[in-house]
Amino acid sequence: MLWFFLGGLGIHKFYLHKWGMGIVYIILLILGIFLWIPFVLLGIGLLVDLFVLGTQVDTYNLAHTNNNLIN
Repeated sequence: MLWFFLGGLGIHKFYLHKWGMGIVYIILLILGIFLWIPFVLLGIGLLVDLFVLGTQVDTYNLAHTNNNLIN
């Protein structure tokens, strides 16, 4: 849901604690207002996320579930 509605802002990356990539998505969006190349890069990143995001979310949730069980 985050990817679909707020993907251009990189909110889905912040959810996964990938702060650096989230900031890169925001910078690409801002630069894309003035230039077309950042929009292309942002679009490629969002397309890649479409296919790998499910696995990343599952891995993140599993790691945090296991961490909560240990503590």
